[in-house]
Amino acid sequence: MQDDFFLQAFVYLGAAVVAVPLARLVGLGSVLGYLLAGAAIGPFALGLVGGEGTDVLHFAEFGVVMMLFLIGLELEPAKLWALRGTLLGLGGLQVVVTSAALAAGAFALGAEWRVALACGLVLSLSSTAIVLQSLRERGLSRTDAGERAFAVLLFQDVAVIPMLVLLPLLAAHAAAPGAGHADALGAALPAWGRALATLAAVALIALAGRFAVPPLFRVIARSRAREAFTAAALLLVVGIVLLMQLVGVSPALGTFLGGVALAGGEYRHQLEGEIEPFKGLLLGLFFLSVGASIDFGVIAASAAPVAGIVLGLIAVKLGVLLAIGRVARMSGEQTLLFAAALAQGGEFAFVLFSLAAQSGVLERAMVDLLVASVALSMAATPLLLLGWGRGLQPRLGASASPEREPDAIDREGRVILAGFGAFGSIVGRFLIASGVETVVLDTDSDHVALMRGLGIQAFYGDASREDLLRAAGAERARILIAATDTLESTQAVIRTAKRCFPGLRVLARAKTRMDAYELLDSHADRVYRASLDTSLRAGVDVLRELGFPAHQALRSAQRFRRYDEAAWQELAAVRKDESLFQGRARDSIRMLERLLQAEFHGHGTLDESAWDSASLRDEFGPGTRATEDD
Repeated sequence: MQDDFFLQAFVYLGAAVVAVPLARLVGLGSVLGYLLAGAAIGPFALGLVGGEGTDVLHFAEFGVVMMLFLIGLELEPAKLWALRGTLLGLGGLQVVVTSAALAAGAFALGAEWRVALACGLVLSLSSTAIVLQSLRERGLSRTDAGERAFAVLLFQDVAVIPMLVLLPLLAAHAAAPGAGHADALGAALPAWGRALATLAAVALIALAGRFAVPPLFRVIARSRAREAFTAAALLLVVGIVLLMQLVGVSPALGTFLGGVALAGGEYRHQLEGEIEPFKGLLLGLFFLSVGASIDFGVIAASAAPVAGIVLGLIAVKLGVLLAIGRVARMSGEQTLLFAAALAQGGEFAFVLFSLAAQSGVLERAMVDLLVASVALSMAATPLLLLGWGRGLQPRLGASASPEREPDAIDREGRVILAGFGAFGSIVGRFLIASGVETVVLDTDSDHVALMRGLGIQAFYGDASREDLLRAAGAERARILIAATDTLESTQAVIRTAKRCFPGLRVLARAKTRMDAYELLDSHADRVYRASLDTSLRAGVDVLRELGFPAHQALRSAQRFRRYDEAAWQELAAVRKDESLFQGRARDSIRMLERLLQAEFHGHGTLDESAWDSASLRDEFGPGTRATEDD
């Protein structure tokens, strides 16, 4: 038995190692490579893996569970609330309209209304795993279509909860007691009882994430045992899975909610770092097992019905999604990408169709047909995106994402500068003019071209990629300056640098005070608020225009800066507690007012005799001028 396990592991890993690089080499993407490899080694093709395929699929679904947990970690409740319009608007519209269209089609073909409604609801869902991975590989996650597709997928994931409750209610007669998971508490409860148990489990996860988990992680973090933290992270995910299985609910939804509950916690980024490697490996195994589950016997015996279901499903979804894209006023190019990304069935169909069969809503033969069709539609997604990228997108105009390959970096420096925008350009020109060897990386090809035209050597590339940082000499460099355009991209640069080059000091630019707090959580060594110095210089000019002595205005600005920097660092530790944060912030403001007013009225510790040229150089640096512009 043990030998058989290792043999199966060897076959799965070997298939991935061979197929995925080949698929990416010809431009098909790793997801399609996994699916094709799984189909080839599966029990219905070469037969290198056999009857254990279903068990492997259940195990591999843990990859989807981890992916949704990580997605939840990225979504603080406040962000979810901010997305409510897109979630309820686009997501709700997609699920309702697609379900109605598919159910109407099934009913027109002769299906009983309960069967038609069940099929419409389940088939309205798309594959979170395949869509997000495919968009990420192609650099399309941050496009308009990518962000809206994510919102729709998020709504679909949440919509699975009422579907799990509704499907058993569609049965023409009550299912036999104990039907479903024999070990699930929900199996012994009526439908309303299962709904209450589900809500109780979700509430328990939210409360534990808010009150129990942070102190536990704090204790483990103090031990400085990284393997213990990794074990605790996996224990948390597995515990949520077991709880959701106990009440008969999809574990993926539970882990997603658990991630949301921990999204605002102090250990969010460390959790992401510990789980990310497991997620990637298990997601690959999930795609392999989906490919292996495609029953070519069923497809061959029912080729016409399967082809009709697959083509009908994709056609209906494409039509609905194209209409939604136009309603949302997306560009034609982005509307087509939005539709191509979401036109497949989803992995939750495997769970929901199984529940429908156990509840007596669908017959087992029909479920086998639908599962094979969903798997084929999932396999078609990378092909649809490939067709969009190579066929439609070039003809429709502007690129949704730069297709340019990163430049070959042929130099190293003591400083690596990521981003050459308003902030980075000033820092970069200052360092280069000072004779500091600086390697400049930027993802804006126009910036790169402009810099080269000005005689500044710059390279096109994403500084969050380990290989590009390594090529720029990150192993020997002393400082990395993260000055990219968005908070997310800056955090990605910091995480890569801290994970792969722990000796590299990272200095980061923050647009706002709240962004600065986020960058501190990402473990930046120093954080610079972009508007602080400019704002203080403007304040100094105002004081001078009002008649204050220049030395007093400058010294007050410097004192304000020092105090504000210290207070900002202190407030960072309590910002999660709103009432405590507001109280301390008010105290900080009052204290600063007292300090400056005391100085203005002659009660401060100002030593005007110290305002010689040497002290000015020490205090403000050589050449400091109050009227200096950016």
